[in-house]
Amino acid sequence: MSCFSCLWGNDYASGAVKLSELDQVVLNTDRTGAGCVIVKNRRRLCGTGAALANAPIVQDKSYFEVKIQTGGVWGIGLATHNTQLDDVPLGMDKHSWVLRSDGTIFHNGENISTVKESPVEGDIISCSYDHIELNFFLNGKSLHCPVTGIKGTIYPVLYVDDGAILDSTFRDFTYPPPDGFDRIMFEKNIL
Repeated sequence: MSCFSCLWGNDYASGAVKLSELDQVVLNTDRTGAGCVIVKNRRRLCGTGAALANAPIVQDKSYFEVKIQTGGVWGIGLATHNTQLDDVPLGMDKHSWVLRSDGTIFHNGENISTVKESPVEGDIISCSYDHIELNFFLNGKSLHCPVTGIKGTIYPVLYVDDGAILDSTFRDFTYPPPDGFDRIMFEKNIL
């Protein structure tokens, strides 16, 4: 696939931000690895490195989805603002908890779990988080590998390398969130 496939839909080339997107959760162009490219209304990540979302998870039960547009090396999960976004793969420090493209879940340099079915190109990985447990889903079905012990102010995080392209979705989901879970909201929208 050509390098231009990552750029399709790049309507941020002019630097303009649509007013309708000011209060939407998207990938944060100010909190990325140096080799990352964020396009498609700040929802697509390509290049090399990681990116945090622009909003921390503050509500009790949150949910988001990520589609694997192009395979390669990637990771999806949660991280604090302190994780090193150039150091991929994530999960090597105490600030990130990620499901990796090889089906392993890493935190603090340790493989804390392995899923039975590794995700592939075209699959949708979902994450639910309730400040107690992070759960991963593959195409709407739980992977039954809960992650606990997450501490600090947490953001959704994605990383890519080796040609991977990921598309994040923070609303209008393909699969319904688990009961009681909803999209990530800004704190001012919760109040």
